[in-house]
Amino acid sequence: MRQDVIARQVAAMTAAGLDAICACSPENFAYVTGFVSPTQPLMRWRHAMAIVTADGAVSLVVVDMEASTIRAKAPPGTEIAVWKEFSFDAMAVLAEALTKHGLAKARIGLELDYLPAADYADLAARLPGATFAPAQALLARLRQLKTPGEIDILRKLSRIADRAITESYHAVAAGKTEMDLAAALTRGVYAQGAEYFKLMIVATGERSVFPNVGPTERVLKTGDVCRVEIFPMIDGYHAGVCRTAAIGRAPPEAERIWANLTACKHMLLAEIGPGASTRAIYDRYLTMTEELKLPRISFIGHGIGLHLHEDPYLGPTADQPLEAGMVLGIEPLIYETGFGFGMQNKDMVLVTETGCELLSDVSDTDRLLVVG
Repeated sequence: MRQDVIARQVAAMTAAGLDAICACSPENFAYVTGFVSPTQPLMRWRHAMAIVTADGAVSLVVVDMEASTIRAKAPPGTEIAVWKEFSFDAMAVLAEALTKHGLAKARIGLELDYLPAADYADLAARLPGATFAPAQALLARLRQLKTPGEIDILRKLSRIADRAITESYHAVAAGKTEMDLAAALTRGVYAQGAEYFKLMIVATGERSVFPNVGPTERVLKTGDVCRVEIFPMIDGYHAGVCRTAAIGRAPPEAERIWANLTACKHMLLAEIGPGASTRAIYDRYLTMTEELKLPRISFIGHGIGLHLHEDPYLGPTADQPLEAGMVLGIEPLIYETGFGFGMQNKDMVLVTETGCELLSDVSDTDRLLVVG
């Protein structure tokens, strides 16, 4: 178990008047335990739940299909209750575990934005004396500030993604396909130590205007602009990095647009630091890209870690001061340039005590990469 995270949750419970928190989403189960229940993110009904009590006790409730894996990953002596997938008794086993810890009449925090309504109704009926309170916002706030161990993982993932994308670009040329590019990228992230990847975007030529598309058999041509992004994973954590390149030569207007997006990146690196206003940073981005007269997306950065997108957002959202320990994905981009291509540069950034640190620091992106 991750004792630093458990200590944070205990302090947050005291402040919120909770007797326990039951984490049931893949990201928050991993937040407590330090590992993912393998099929939970793929099959919503395969509940994996971590109970943390106000005195720091931890117990897990997991599906029988994953019980052996969880036992192997959990520290010796971890209390693990197992429910049977096709008996549909997850809430019965959870209620029993909560009762065992003296929580049958307690105030319990639940992720009510994740637990299915039918399961919540079942649990509430089994524990009529308990009070259930939404805990998803509390957990999301805790996850914003990364521990040193989390930062180490995200730094490693950032460099894996950055290096793998750049090397995959150098592995292709005109006449190769998006699938060839994806194959090189996939090999790269695994060769460098990723356990998995959540999402891969390969968008070239006329397809580079599409935000979130995977590779096809499209053949690369000279003058193509290519957008490639990948989210490699370790222990449930993600890093998202995107790089843009041109095949053979850059098309007209590409260098001008790229220079503007690069200026935005350096503005972000200069502005991000403890106390900086998320809304003010976004407003500066709008001002800097105004000269392009092109459509922009509604944010320029977001938190990232155990989820692809987390608070805080650098956008027209609720203003929030940045704090040291936050990790952001910053992404100056314009999909619809009007010239038949889209461009994006996404980096991982750590907010430090004195400013920020670029985590995806393998590639020099000040000049548009031209390959092949």
